[in-house]
Amino acid sequence: QVQLVESGGGLVQAGGSLRLSCVVSGRTESIAVMGWFRQAPGKERDFVAVITWSGGATYYTESVKGRFTVSRDSAKNTAYLQMNNLKPEDTAVYYCAARRFGSSRAYTANEFASWGQGTQVTVSS
Repeated sequence: QVQLVESGGGLVQAGGSLRLSCVVSGRTESIAVMGWFRQAPGKERDFVAVITWSGGATYYTESVKGRFTVSRDSAKNTAYLQMNNLKPEDTAVYYCAARRFGSSRAYTANEFASWGQGTQVTVSS
């Protein structure tokens, strides 16, 4: 089992930046893939980005390519989501998630078993 704790959300103006962090504890050696998802009010939890824990391969949903960067620091057991040029439509609760197997590709939320509590990101216009 792993435990995930996100931080770094907040209120920012359009065009601004935020960096989300996800600290992982527990059986971190079991992690193959770390994912970031977001959920806006009344909507489903959508895939944002993913990174493989060992090799650092990444994959992004189209709407964030060129603006968001996912990374990880294995020594700190932490994954990051750097978000630049934020837009009002990026407003959502952002979640990190972990799974034991996988590669750098798009995922659905039900493919991940371990989740953090979420952190709110609000982008004002």
